[in-house]
Amino acid sequence: MPRFSVIVTAQGLAGRLPTALDSVLAQSFTDFELITAHDTPGSPAATVADEYAAGDPRIVRTPGSRAEGMHAATGTYLLFLNATDVLTPGALAAMDARLQETGEVDVLHLAHERVPWWVGEPVAEGAADGDPTDVRRPVWATAYRRAFLSDHQLAFPEGHFTDIGWSGPVTLAAGRTAALDTVCVRRHERRPSGSDRPTPDAQRQLLDQVELVLRRAAEQELDQDTSRALFDHLFAEVLDTAATSCRRAFFRRAGRLYRRHRPAGHRTEGLRNRLLSRGAYATFRALLGAERRTEQARVFAARAARRWRRGRPSGPYRRYLRRPLDENLAVYAAYWGRGYACNPAAIHRKARELAPHIRSVFLVREQDAATMPEDVESVVIGSRRYWEVLARAKYTFNNVNFETAMVKRPGSVHVQTHHGTPLKRMGVDQIEYRAVAAATGSFGRLMERADRWDYSLSSNAHSTEVWSGAYPSAFTHLEYGYPRNDRFYTADPAEVTTIRERLGIPQDRVALLYAPTYRDYPRDVSAQFDLARFCAELGPEFVVLLRAHYFLEGDADLRQAVASGRLIDVTASRETEDICLASDALITDYSSIMFDYANLDRPIVTYADDWDVYRDTRGVYFDLLAEPPGHVARTQDELIRVFTSGEWADERSAGLRDRFRERFCRFDDGWAAERVVRRVLLGQAEEELPPVVPLHERLPVPAARPAVVTGSRTHTPAR
Repeated sequence: MPRFSVIVTAQGLAGRLPTALDSVLAQSFTDFELITAHDTPGSPAATVADEYAAGDPRIVRTPGSRAEGMHAATGTYLLFLNATDVLTPGALAAMDARLQETGEVDVLHLAHERVPWWVGEPVAEGAADGDPTDVRRPVWATAYRRAFLSDHQLAFPEGHFTDIGWSGPVTLAAGRTAALDTVCVRRHERRPSGSDRPTPDAQRQLLDQVELVLRRAAEQELDQDTSRALFDHLFAEVLDTAATSCRRAFFRRAGRLYRRHRPAGHRTEGLRNRLLSRGAYATFRALLGAERRTEQARVFAARAARRWRRGRPSGPYRRYLRRPLDENLAVYAAYWGRGYACNPAAIHRKARELAPHIRSVFLVREQDAATMPEDVESVVIGSRRYWEVLARAKYTFNNVNFETAMVKRPGSVHVQTHHGTPLKRMGVDQIEYRAVAAATGSFGRLMERADRWDYSLSSNAHSTEVWSGAYPSAFTHLEYGYPRNDRFYTADPAEVTTIRERLGIPQDRVALLYAPTYRDYPRDVSAQFDLARFCAELGPEFVVLLRAHYFLEGDADLRQAVASGRLIDVTASRETEDICLASDALITDYSSIMFDYANLDRPIVTYADDWDVYRDTRGVYFDLLAEPPGHVARTQDELIRVFTSGEWADERSAGLRDRFRERFCRFDDGWAAERVVRRVLLGQAEEELPPVVPLHERLPVPAARPAVVTGSRTHTPAR
């Protein structure tokens, strides 16, 4: 029998589940079992749980909720977590030590932290804080003795507000309790949304739970102080719920319960409590209305002031918003209107093939309009036509956010495609990094834009988890892969040859794509990386494709390298996928291009000369140097040696790349664009979409000059 059974539920929160499970599995105290209570088989949460269970015998899987997890548990003590909760390091060891001191208590309350949804400063709550009769104390920060629960036949009720229906009877039945001041659980709060408003059925169930607890309390003949405190805690929950959505039937029944079960000598304090006790529904509604109008006026004034400062052309847009949605109009944009590119362009191409009845319009900046393909309908951002299609489109696709002035209309569908797998911190996760946060601007407006998303596209489970926390809103994850990466599987060798000829890559050269990322801090690039010297010392076997414009400005040595054929500047090319296909290996630092390029199963070398500064300034989600896609060089001399020695394509490089691809190329298989079009534009069910091709069965386009490794494996991608 294990000491602890940790039960983790994950209904609808698959993106957060890996972090929760990892926090349990990493505990120094190992006498536990981990039970995952998840959605139906085949759901994203179930898939994550299955993968973890396959590698650890301590994990028990069970479909359902906490009740099913509790039934499967065999531990002495039970701990109920959600996918948004993590155990702090050493939590189970601290709990065990405390229980050794106290003996077998029925309930152990744990100190805990609540992390705001915007990842602000955690709010700590002590285990001994508050009233012991408070039935609203968190279930997820409490350990329960399993025999005690069994002896009193305590179980989670079904439906809504189950914590009240659980904590009330537990509080009334518990004999010995104890507290642990060590912070054991950290909860990442979910961002409130309109969908959190309780339905009439949920409100009815809340009153059912409250009434059950009040009846049990009456049967036990509690002392007056305990009875009054319990009563106040229960009706604090009732009034909080009434404040979000107050219906007449709910209010009247709550008032009857209040009057019927009010303890003798109890003094009703507070305006809301007095109105509830008198059954003054109309007055209560009027009070809530006045409070809401005051808040709405404040918000409206703030938004109006922002619009005035921005000077948005809202007049024509408002008129177009009064017209009906065009059910057969889709609007696309990429990189703030910088042309026909990335995931939106790939989806656009597939939509014209599979959904020709949908009219597709691309949004583009005026200075980039000339670069648009001739057969793609486009409108210039800011024009009257732009505001019309933006207002009337049923479907919108963007790899960044539309401007704040855009209104998300009821019935419209917005797909956030993103434009890379995140290594650096994104969204509200940037708040603790001051320089980046200052450049980002208002996080409130950022979340207003994220609230417009209906779907968020992911190319791997890591991205799903990051998007869940970085943009805490009510969108649905589409784990379909990145449509722009489809070409890595659908192109053929002849295309690769054509692209190389167009770029001027000699047939006998190994093409190294060098693509550094943007820095949020000053950096003397030329002083830290002498690209002309690098090209010269590689030797005649190599040619470097440069994907960065600022290296070439005013640098005579680089111009000479270009003239000699050792360096080709491809910065101006808009087709990043073409450049990747044309190259034989990638050199990058922390750019998200590494995640896309890994699909090609070609060598990747990480040049991380300023990793410590980048990590501490920008913030990252994982240690790239500990989990790289290939060899890592920290200095220019190391980078040169990696290539001149042949290490860049050796057996170790291949092994690192295999592990990297397993984690970050899970959904990219050549069918991503089709999945998006069929799900979003054609309305097909998930089971009708093309299934993800297993990684070992995929055939990426081979390199023009495949590298031969120095170990037992030869890197010659098959077709």
